[in-house]
Amino acid sequence: MSEVLVTVGTTGTDTSVPAVSGAPQFRRRLRAQRAALVAAAVVALLVLTALAAPLLTALEGQDPTTYHPSLIDSARGGVPVGSLGGIGAEHWLGVEPQTGRDMFARLVYGARVSLGVSLGAAVVQVVLGVLMGVAAGLGNRWVDLVLSRITDIFIAMPLMITALALLAVVPNGFPRPVLVAAVIALVSGWSMTAKMVRAQTLTLRGLDYVSAARLSGWSTWRIALRELLPGLAAPVITYAALLVPMNISAEAALSFLGVGVQPPTPSWGQMLTSADVWYQAAPQYLLLPAGALFVTVLAMTVLGDGVRVALDPRAASRLRIGTGRRREARSRTAVPGAGTAVPSAGTDPTAGTADPTAGTAVTEKEGRP
Repeated sequence: MSEVLVTVGTTGTDTSVPAVSGAPQFRRRLRAQRAALVAAAVVALLVLTALAAPLLTALEGQDPTTYHPSLIDSARGGVPVGSLGGIGAEHWLGVEPQTGRDMFARLVYGARVSLGVSLGAAVVQVVLGVLMGVAAGLGNRWVDLVLSRITDIFIAMPLMITALALLAVVPNGFPRPVLVAAVIALVSGWSMTAKMVRAQTLTLRGLDYVSAARLSGWSTWRIALRELLPGLAAPVITYAALLVPMNISAEAALSFLGVGVQPPTPSWGQMLTSADVWYQAAPQYLLLPAGALFVTVLAMTVLGDGVRVALDPRAASRLRIGTGRRREARSRTAVPGAGTAVPSAGTDPTAGTADPTAGTAVTEKEGRP
């Protein structure tokens, strides 16, 4: 129903060809943004590091839970022995204070937990938000009212206080990363996604092709799947890319408060919690997880912004038109009188110029008796 055909008119012919797909245009616009490409490479490297954590730690010969008391100077309060936190061939990033656990192993395994929690929560947030938003946008007045009020309630709920209350009553035997992801997904994120999807659905439902599908007798959910979801893809994907860094920060904050992922399972937020008193004696213990969090959140944010620009043809068109106008203005300033004919020497500047009144004068003379 919403398939677009481009008509190419030529002399005596009329050919209809399918319109060019949006995927090549999206890739072309994304490749034009160097910052987004760098951010995508950083995100891909982080994901590969998290997936290959067992292989990387086996290559180093360490694991994230083994204590090394011989590498700790008990006389100095548990500071690692050696320079830079005990960095060496056996411990690539040194060891933790007081425990002697390998920092590299805990960082890469912590990436699995932090990225897994944030990505899993983002998937739940997007699915739940799209379902609630489309149902509210396509439903009748009462459905829209009830779903909108439910969404407003979850928007008003403070994440940290609600998460602290929920995580405190759940038994310790429940898998903590799954619980943290579920709490982050259900308390925050999906409600704003639902609001955004509802607004976009109300805009799209008034377009001609959606009205034509409704008049053709299509059901509500068929219209939603065939006509609305393609139009919702760009804003939903853009918002999902921005949800991931928000979820990473939320998991780190919950672990910092002591209600997130529990030891001995490593996570970046939990490492920050343990490192708050070691920033002077062993600064690498604080800087390594904080730097990993900073790089991940920054890369996800830049990538989300790049995806937004690549999926928004209006923004790309404004940038392109503005650049062309500025280039044309610069060229006119650099070359005075550009675009006008300059008469050569020995020629009459008025030669070849038609007098606009000549034809009228002749006609009047010929018309006189």
